[in-house]
Amino acid sequence: MSDPAHDFLAPAPPIGEMLESAGHISSADLTKALSFQEQFGGRLGAILIRIGAVAEQDVLIALSEQLGFVIIDRTELPKDPAVYADCLSGTSITPMWWVDAGALLWRNEDDGTPNCISRDPLDSSLQETVSGAFRSESVTWWLTSSRDLDFMLDLVKQHIIGDTIDVGDDVALLRELAEEAPVVELVSNTLAQAVNEGASDIHVEPREQDFDIRYRVDGVLQTRLTLPRNRFDAVASRIKLISGIDIAERRLPQDGRIGMRISGKDLDVRVSSLPGVWGESIVMRLLLKEQKDFSLDRIGMAQDHFEVFSTLVKEPYGIILVTGPTGSGKSTTLKATLEHIIDGKKKIITVEDPVEYNVHGVTQVQTKSEIGYTFARALRSILRQDPDTIMIGEIRDLETAEIAVQASLTGHMVFSTLHTNDSLSAFTRLIDMGVEPFLVASSVRAVMAQRLARRVCIECKTSATPPKPIVAKYESIQNRFSNFVTASPDWVASAGCDACQHTGYRGRMGLYEMAAVTDGIADLVMQNRPVHELHKSAEQGDFRTLLEDGLIKAAMGLTSVEEVIRVAGQVGMDDE
Repeated sequence: MSDPAHDFLAPAPPIGEMLESAGHISSADLTKALSFQEQFGGRLGAILIRIGAVAEQDVLIALSEQLGFVIIDRTELPKDPAVYADCLSGTSITPMWWVDAGALLWRNEDDGTPNCISRDPLDSSLQETVSGAFRSESVTWWLTSSRDLDFMLDLVKQHIIGDTIDVGDDVALLRELAEEAPVVELVSNTLAQAVNEGASDIHVEPREQDFDIRYRVDGVLQTRLTLPRNRFDAVASRIKLISGIDIAERRLPQDGRIGMRISGKDLDVRVSSLPGVWGESIVMRLLLKEQKDFSLDRIGMAQDHFEVFSTLVKEPYGIILVTGPTGSGKSTTLKATLEHIIDGKKKIITVEDPVEYNVHGVTQVQTKSEIGYTFARALRSILRQDPDTIMIGEIRDLETAEIAVQASLTGHMVFSTLHTNDSLSAFTRLIDMGVEPFLVASSVRAVMAQRLARRVCIECKTSATPPKPIVAKYESIQNRFSNFVTASPDWVASAGCDACQHTGYRGRMGLYEMAAVTDGIADLVMQNRPVHELHKSAEQGDFRTLLEDGLIKAAMGLTSVEEVIRVAGQVGMDDE
């Protein structure tokens, strides 16, 4: 551009007012950032990102509107570092000066027009340098995210000088790298983007030449960024530093946690590091302190399941078990269950490891196994607190199981979870632990298995025709549950669009397999009969498998058949 100084004149309204009026930040956030700026200087947008008040993408959108610059994604930038190096070499300044200044230049392939991206496009000295380097040409300025810019800067730097820094075990250097602004921004922006996308976990996985940053969104891992390996030590050290993990220890697994504010939301991050061949694999579990309000009628239960379960959980005594693998939504179901029964007349106590959701009106206890405060020990103390309802995070051993059974037999309602593949296997699991079959049969009121299936994106879903075995299976389900199963199925498939990150899915819902303990099931449990006999007895009532419940919801157009099979498997299809 011929007169960059003119183009960069501070426009109105200011960036802070734009973000506040758009609802991205509060007035308190703006006041705090302005105070920080007055004391230490810096760009207001960068400060708001640094204090966790707003996501970088929201700042970029506001800057684009304010400055008239278009936001460019890494996929739209030239991928060959030589393109940048050639353009930088054509100026009168050394290429490494540009890289150190956080700026990159390149020319369009078609007309040779120069372009520029930089860490701070409002920097007046950079504006003058660019203007001097291209006196007779108009430069097009673009906005891009810090992580995309850092990725390209690393590629260009490696191309120019073959940068291969080996920090070894130099703790001082690791700490210094972890405090560098680009590394701080990369980690902060990674967390912010993950929160904005609704990710439950962030995986940082090193390889020989590079490393991936992946998000688990709706239960599925998606690669978001691949960076050169020489940046990994700094990123890993930053994460370990802010989570209270020893950055010098890279041979043993470690755990830590971070409490922070990201994109205006209070966040609890649990960090786990695991030494591998090419470096430490780091996983960050993201837990929002202000969780969404879940209720039993909104987590995906079909009407018949909801009616049975909501009635059973209000019984005065017994055990209700929720089963499923890690990440199947058991904790969310139990949270919704507790909120469903809260009436101000019951003493409700939970014992958990860890406490994931805070529930108003409930006494929640955190176990600490490192000091011997186990589930069993906590339960003994809880029973002296005159509870009406007890929620046990997980029945892991015989001692805990026996206390839960005794609690239920002495007039308490007990909710808990087990790790089994289906609902009816819970009886076998308890008996295998060592609980007497007659105690299991007399104490357990219901068992429920669950999985989480992704909902199809409503913006891009398309009609679909399922395979003949699926149609046949659905017809048999329809015959058994004709009172609420639709006779005109609306089968859909996922397509993919910008709204769903091109996955075809947005959000999740539960698939459930519920079995209330009837006299027939209780008799079989007392005889310690195998699971397939329990299934036959349960199917005489309204019992249906996870696959069948999933197909009912797929026929309603809520999810795809492929997603149901991915989550629930195809066990039972051969029965048709």
